[in-house]
Amino acid sequence: MKNKEFNNLQMMMDIKVPMSDGVTLSTNIYLPKNNIPCPIILQRSPYGTNTEDMVKEAINFVKKGYGVVLQDVRGRWDSEGEWYPFINEAKDGYETQEWIGSQHWCDGNIGTIGASYLAMAQWQTAALNSKYLKAMAPKVSYSNFYHDWVYTGGAFQLAFNLRWIGIQMNTRTNQLQYLWMPKENHLNEIMKHLPLIDMDNKAGRSSKPWKEWIEHPNYDNYWKNLNPIEENYEKISVPVLGISAWYDIFLQGTLNNYIGVKSKGISPGKDNQKLLIGPWMHFFNGQEQTIGDMNFGEKVKIDIFKEMLNWFDFWLKGKNNNTKNEDPVKMFLMGKNEWQTYSDWPIPDTIYKNFYIHSQGNANSSSGDGILNELIPNYNENFDTYKYDPTDPVPTIGGTGPSGGPVVSPVSAGPKNQFEVEKRKDILVYTTPPLKNNIQITGPVKMILFASSNCIDTDFTCKLVDVYPNGFCLNIAQGIIRARYRNSWEDPEFLNPNEIYKYNIDMWSTSNFFHKDHKIRIEISSSNFPQFDRNPNTGNQFGMDKDLKTATQKVYHDKNYPSHIILPCIE
Repeated sequence: MKNKEFNNLQMMMDIKVPMSDGVTLSTNIYLPKNNIPCPIILQRSPYGTNTEDMVKEAINFVKKGYGVVLQDVRGRWDSEGEWYPFINEAKDGYETQEWIGSQHWCDGNIGTIGASYLAMAQWQTAALNSKYLKAMAPKVSYSNFYHDWVYTGGAFQLAFNLRWIGIQMNTRTNQLQYLWMPKENHLNEIMKHLPLIDMDNKAGRSSKPWKEWIEHPNYDNYWKNLNPIEENYEKISVPVLGISAWYDIFLQGTLNNYIGVKSKGISPGKDNQKLLIGPWMHFFNGQEQTIGDMNFGEKVKIDIFKEMLNWFDFWLKGKNNNTKNEDPVKMFLMGKNEWQTYSDWPIPDTIYKNFYIHSQGNANSSSGDGILNELIPNYNENFDTYKYDPTDPVPTIGGTGPSGGPVVSPVSAGPKNQFEVEKRKDILVYTTPPLKNNIQITGPVKMILFASSNCIDTDFTCKLVDVYPNGFCLNIAQGIIRARYRNSWEDPEFLNPNEIYKYNIDMWSTSNFFHKDHKIRIEISSSNFPQFDRNPNTGNQFGMDKDLKTATQKVYHDKNYPSHIILPCIE
């Protein structure tokens, strides 16, 4: 950038914004000095507010006639108070919005931006309805701290939680565990440590939230008192542009929020929710073409700043652009590698088809006899058996795991070839014949699984895969269920060993074009480590277990127990 581009910039740094309890929050303000008052873009962060990307984005908004406010959340960096995740963002965010709205440089219109925790901080204020908050653009956001942040399907999001709350957020500033550290200090080794409760100590930290998250494995009042946004949809009136990614750890939160406010919110928010979903992982800027093992082509590139700018120009400046005339849902269709727009989500007139699993009892690995088709089992097929040994869990290969970059995250994420991992005998593989016609799968995916275990608790996982004619196996969607939570998140129930139970595995959502001659495949197993913690199969108190027990799992697919995946087909 040349200096002349900054001629209209006024900066006020480290302004101490007072909260009602006397704590002050450090705030940096960027204004177009020749265009005051103006609409304000607010971003609140626990990661510091002077990163190069954040400041560049602020300057770009100033060039478009906006002011930008960047604030350190309570207890982080230059802000006063005690840091504890989640609990202060609603009140502090609302009071900050009220403070901004009363300043002479604000014209009474505020929009909010930010990704991940910064997106959560936006949603926490939405239900409080500041008169100044006119629009939001959260990127990769949550809907419930328990269900789509700390736990998923009742399983602990180990890799993400350890890196984030166990290590990085341990003090006022970021504390990283670099991957070049000695083996005994490497995250790959630390994540194998048992018991889970003191894994933070193994990493040289002491994290109160880490221990409390493990001490509350059920969806109890600890989580309900954190004010999950999904409990407040009926209070929300702000228009929202939700931005996310098919391989993001918070994908489902973004989709839940769109559906929830559309169905329960207050106008104008109820009628003005938008979605933008690409094929990315957690960190993205819209310009990535190669993601994981896939190259999605030039068409994948999109100007996310421009998308946000159009959104705020309409809601904060009243510009008559095309925002109101566009379809509210914009999604990247993998396989076909193009952007699609729709009138709603899930897509109206979606046809949900059941694809049933079959075998002669030897579906272990991709070389087994597992079959997937639309034929309902009408005879007594043999069940499939595998052993789940938590000392040798199925490794995480791609998917919706955390992506902290090559310096601090050793965990695989995104679209990845499953060819090698499918050779394992503890993975059951079921595959269609080569498709005779193209099939578009766009929407929520669920697996109905009938299974037994010789243990009183265990996990079951499912993965949806696109098998290319050349043998490349692309992961499309995934899910997990901890057996004790099959009926209730609040009141876990252990299994009767060797009894058959029905499991509903939520595999979240996706959008993929299965071409003719490709195959649709699903993998069933019991671990996805280290994205999720290993279930020790003992039924002992969660997080305190040093013991590991091998489980014998049986998966059923006959006329009485027709295990099947439900795929959202678009015709």
